[in-house]
Amino acid sequence: MPETPTAALDDIAAEFMTHRAKLYAIAYRALGSPWSADDAVQETWVRLQRSDARAIANLEAWLTTVVSRVCIDMIRQQVSWREDLDDDPGSNGGAAADTAVATPASDASDPFDVVMRAEDLAVAMQVVLDTLGPLERLALVLHDVFALSYDDIAPIVERTPVAARQMASRARARLRGVDVAQTRERQDAATGAFLDAARKGDFGRLLQLLDPDIELRSDEAAVALAADGAEYGAPLLDGRVNGADAVARVFAGRAELTRLVWVENVPAAAYVTGDTIHAVYLVTFSSGRIVALDVLADPTSLSALSAEVR
Repeated sequence: MPETPTAALDDIAAEFMTHRAKLYAIAYRALGSPWSADDAVQETWVRLQRSDARAIANLEAWLTTVVSRVCIDMIRQQVSWREDLDDDPGSNGGAAADTAVATPASDASDPFDVVMRAEDLAVAMQVVLDTLGPLERLALVLHDVFALSYDDIAPIVERTPVAARQMASRARARLRGVDVAQTRERQDAATGAFLDAARKGDFGRLLQLLDPDIELRSDEAAVALAADGAEYGAPLLDGRVNGADAVARVFAGRAELTRLVWVENVPAAAYVTGDTIHAVYLVTFSSGRIVALDVLADPTSLSALSAEVR
């Protein structure tokens, strides 16, 4: 990117950082994975570096558009990969959803101008995320979560404002088919049972709660934090751990300071001292079991997530 007196690279980098939390939040909501969200934000930064900053009149709007389009591309790649799996006779196409979703017959009962409550949308998105097209996801997230108008969303999804409105409405109607209260209650109970079994070192119970193919991923900050506290009972984290037996060994007898929290209005866990959250444990469920645990302690990632101790 060419440097100018008013748009030197270090100045652009500083301004980019002021918007990074929002970009991460958009990507996390759209992609459902903290690692994919990080990749989307990094790709957005790369594209900014390759652009002429002098031609960008509104950097926040430009970044929002770019990260959204990066997310669209990533979702399409994920869909293509899953379709390849579906074509494999030995594949079952992935695990079944945790909660049944009723597909609405029409959008008539879902007025265009009525948004979902943030706490309901976050839980429902976990259940039906893979059933929403990339443009539907972005139209809904940008409107209902980040309050962008359909006039602003239209160029991002490369559709008219009316089409953007209709896409958000279709996505919203599908999400409203989720029994949010029941889903949250089940996830909350399962997360609580996991922490209880971990504290008690109940290895057998942990295996019952974990999917056999569970994946545990931790960022570098979380691994370092756990290493520093290992002798005091911190989980034995590594960057990536696969399989129920291995993950159970990471947590068995090692969750004394881990508490139930809300992260983006979804049941989760966190390493907490006093009122300070040092690391969050994002929990993903399918077919009643925990299929993924993502541990984040990087301050930048934590600042982009809405976490609340219960």
